[in-house]
Amino acid sequence: MDARRRHRYFAMMSTCVVLFVMAWSVVRLWSVQAAIGMCLVAAVIPPIAAIVGNRRGPNERWFDEPQEKDPDAGTGDPESDAWWDELEGKGRKDRRR
Repeated sequence: MDARRRHRYFAMMSTCVVLFVMAWSVVRLWSVQAAIGMCLVAAVIPPIAAIVGNRRGPNERWFDEPQEKDPDAGTGDPESDAWWDELEGKGRKDRRR
């Protein structure tokens, strides 16, 4: 997850928690209707935060996009490539000789 998206997600979820806590600890003493309104606003924030947190950046490859390079060339991450090679049985010496 991109750091900017992570910070936005954290800020939105923090705002949600602050709205809930302030609504029922402080605002309800003056106006129950305002506290209910604050809770309704806070209830809308988590789905929006999830959308913001999972949005793809302009330079990120999504998990289901086909790779433009040779599929046998690997992912570019040596540790991941080694794991996939081991899983697929590539690079093993044939023991039946």
